[in-house]
Amino acid sequence: MPEKVEKNRTLFETGRPVARGTNGAVASPHYLATQTGENILRRGGHAVDAAIAANAVLCVVLPHMAGLGGDLFALVRDRNEGEVKSLNGSGRAGNRVSRDVYKENDYGNIPERGPLAAITVPGAVDGWWALHYEYGKLDWPTLFEDAIHYAEEGFPVTDKLSGYIADKVDLLREFATAGKVYLKDGQPLSPGEQLVQPDLAWSLKQIQRYGKEAFYNGAITDKIIKAMEEYGGLLTREDFEKHTSEWDEPLSATYRGYDIFQVKLNTQGIAVLMMLNMLEKYDLQSIQDGSADYYHLLAETAKLKFRYRDEWVTDPETIDLPYERLLSKSFSAEVNQRFSWEEAFPTETLEDLPDVKPGRDTAYLCVADREGNCISLIQSIYHEFGSGFMPEGCGFLIHNRGSHFSLEASHPNSLEPNKRTFHTIIPGMALKDGKPFMLFGSMGGEGQPQTQCAMLTRVIDFGYDMQQAIEAPRWLYGRTWGADSSTLKLEGRVPDDVIEELKGRGHEVEVVDNFDQVMGHAQGILIDPKTGIYSAGADPRGDGIALCW
Repeated sequence: MPEKVEKNRTLFETGRPVARGTNGAVASPHYLATQTGENILRRGGHAVDAAIAANAVLCVVLPHMAGLGGDLFALVRDRNEGEVKSLNGSGRAGNRVSRDVYKENDYGNIPERGPLAAITVPGAVDGWWALHYEYGKLDWPTLFEDAIHYAEEGFPVTDKLSGYIADKVDLLREFATAGKVYLKDGQPLSPGEQLVQPDLAWSLKQIQRYGKEAFYNGAITDKIIKAMEEYGGLLTREDFEKHTSEWDEPLSATYRGYDIFQVKLNTQGIAVLMMLNMLEKYDLQSIQDGSADYYHLLAETAKLKFRYRDEWVTDPETIDLPYERLLSKSFSAEVNQRFSWEEAFPTETLEDLPDVKPGRDTAYLCVADREGNCISLIQSIYHEFGSGFMPEGCGFLIHNRGSHFSLEASHPNSLEPNKRTFHTIIPGMALKDGKPFMLFGSMGGEGQPQTQCAMLTRVIDFGYDMQQAIEAPRWLYGRTWGADSSTLKLEGRVPDDVIEELKGRGHEVEVVDNFDQVMGHAQGILIDPKTGIYSAGADPRGDGIALCW
């Protein structure tokens, strides 16, 4: 671990302790999912087993963020293999899905909700199957026991879930099938009320018994396609039958002697690595965490690097991305010439860029087991409650990730049949001297690369433990959660003098709550390279916990 440095006490103190242990670690955005992950590890499961089981529970208890109808990405490091592997569990647009379909019906953009937003095959279930096939130790049916229990018997609604339902009550009233699940007599469920989801329990039982076939060529497929045909959707049974996840080598870059790994396109993981290349030039310890210089540097780094993310991130099969150039230290030095300590870079002087829609909701979790196997996994249905479209009898929402496509032919993320869209969701992993060091990630669209950089710099440069790195005040440059403008959002715990100094440098500052959900729900696990002790943290901005033992 890096040497401890003197810290600002307001950043150093946390509202909950870091969790430490030697036999395993799990961190997720909901306490029930974390408990399930721990239970699977205690039963002898691989880290991947625990991640699948925890994710299945998240599909039940965080239905507005995670779900069987969404996508996933994962980074896995199995001790026996000794290398990091990347899984792309995102789906492609259907064979009948094209720009012409929307233009012929006078759509200027792809709708954000409804069946015409549900145009890419959900990849999560196939992603679980691919992970389990490679690494699973426990029987597949075992992994779904808790998820089925919470769907069938119910669980108490948290304050945050109740708040999301209330915020999207009009959407849920519009889509009656979903409304019947999340509303009671047309009103949002209150905190503490029991949410029972029998149709979701049925779907989970189908997957438990028949594996991925249940979702892509079975009884669940039958219900999805029937609903698509009834309500004018575009996905076909053939689209589901031919879906497959893909294993690949991850992207990587070094930061102060640590190897940082991200999933390749079609995710924005490359943005994290480009940002770290720029940050490595600066002595952050002398800059100090929590200072105006720190927030200014990190926000400007995101601003300048997002310009290249927006230019290139799409389905890698449709574009020849210059990875070597974009991840080179020389390219970072070139971009760095635009950075000034005195003032924020005027974005209007940047070259015209294709419009990139802001990201929304996501669920991130990470697991490390007794043998040192690790997984960093992220899963999403995109917007809160996805497309809002819930096929009758299925109990889960189809994601609206396909609405991220552009209808402009010249746009790098232009809609095409059988194409994967730009994804904001990114899991992270760091190694030190070839050994796992840190698993990290967060929900939050544009904020994900920024939060990952916050976590990494606060651990590597400032010596924070995992919980401290998560709880320290965060920032967010750009648009996310449907925002219209690219403000610099700062949590209310940031001192007034720092806020005023940033305004003086030309930042359009927006102060939000002290622990604001707009910053995302981050989780992480550190592995001490000398002792092997795990230390895990979960974000108080969400409903999660971290457990070690």
